[in-house]
Amino acid sequence: MTTLRAETGHRLGSVRWLGGVHIDRWTLGYALAIAAVLVWRVPADRLPIFLVVHGLLVALALLIPRARRAGPVGRFVGDWYPFLILMVLYTEVGLANLADGRAYDRVVLGWEQALFGFQPARDWIRSSPSVWLSWVLHLGYLAYYPIILAPPIAFWGTGQREAMQRAVTTIAITFYLCYATYLLFPVVGPRHVLPAADNAATQTAIAQLTARFLEHVAAWGAAFPSSHVAVSVAATVIALRDWRALGLTLVVPTTLLALGSVYGQFHYAVDALAGLGLGLAVAAAAWLASRQGAPAVREDAERRGRNALDLWSIARRLSRPSPQRTPDRSQGVPRR
Repeated sequence: MTTLRAETGHRLGSVRWLGGVHIDRWTLGYALAIAAVLVWRVPADRLPIFLVVHGLLVALALLIPRARRAGPVGRFVGDWYPFLILMVLYTEVGLANLADGRAYDRVVLGWEQALFGFQPARDWIRSSPSVWLSWVLHLGYLAYYPIILAPPIAFWGTGQREAMQRAVTTIAITFYLCYATYLLFPVVGPRHVLPAADNAATQTAIAQLTARFLEHVAAWGAAFPSSHVAVSVAATVIALRDWRALGLTLVVPTTLLALGSVYGQFHYAVDALAGLGLGLAVAAAAWLASRQGAPAVREDAERRGRNALDLWSIARRLSRPSPQRTPDRSQGVPRR
C-alpha cells in the first residue's frame, strides 16, 4: 500500500506539474532565470533594486503552496497571484530596457520588409484612413484585458477550478516567455521609430484615447513578440478547449486586436505574427499536457477504487462469525 501510495503521489504530482496547477514552479524558474539576465543587462548601480524584487518573487513562489493549504483565502490568493505580479514584472522590463538603452528595431524592420515587401505598420493606416475601421480596430485592441480575464473568471465563477488553474497557468507562462524575450531582444515598436500618421483614422476619439493610454502603461522595448496578441490567442484557445461557446465569443475580438495592433502602429506585423505563434504554441502545450495527465488521473482513480473494494471484501470476511464445529458424539463414547 505504501508503494502504491508513493507511486500514485508521484504520478499525480507530474499531472499537476504538466497540467498547470503548480504555476509556482514556473514563477520560481522565471525569477531565477531573469535575475541572471538582469545581472548581465542592468548597470551595477541600478541592479540591487531588481535583485530585491526577484528575491521577493522567489520567496513568494516558495511560500504560496503553504498559503493554499491554510484555507479559502490562501487558496484564492494562490490561484490568482500570477495576475497580481504580472504588472510589476512588466514595469520591471521597461525599466531594465531603459537602463540599458539598446533596441533591435532595425532588425525587425528588415524582417518586415523581407516578408511583406513594405512596412505594414507604417503604410496601412495611411493607405486606409477610415474612421469606422479606426473605431473597430482600436476598440479591438482595447479589448485585450477583457479577453485575457474572461476565461479564468468564467471558469472560477462556474466552479471549474481545474480549468481556471489551467487558464491562469497558460496565460502566465505566455507572459513570462514574452517578458524574457523583451529583456533578451528589446524592440521599442513603430510608435517610437516610424513617423506618426496624421489623418482621419488617427484623429478619432478612440485612436487618441488608445494612444494616451499606452503612453502611461507601455513598457520600453516590449514590442516583439506582441504580448497583446500572444496572451489573447492563448486565452482564446484555452477557452475553446474547456468552454467552446466562450472561446467562440473571443475569436472575433482577438482577431480585431491582432489587426488593430498593426493598424494603430502599436506593433510591427512581425510582432503580431510572432505573438500568434507563441500563443498557439503555449496553448497547444497546455492542451497536450492535460491530455497526457488525464489517463494517469483516471488510472489512479480506478486503482483506488479496486483497493477500496479489496479492503471492503477483507473487512466483510473478518466481520463474519466463524462457523462453530459441532462435536462428534461418536468420539469418546466407550464401547460396550
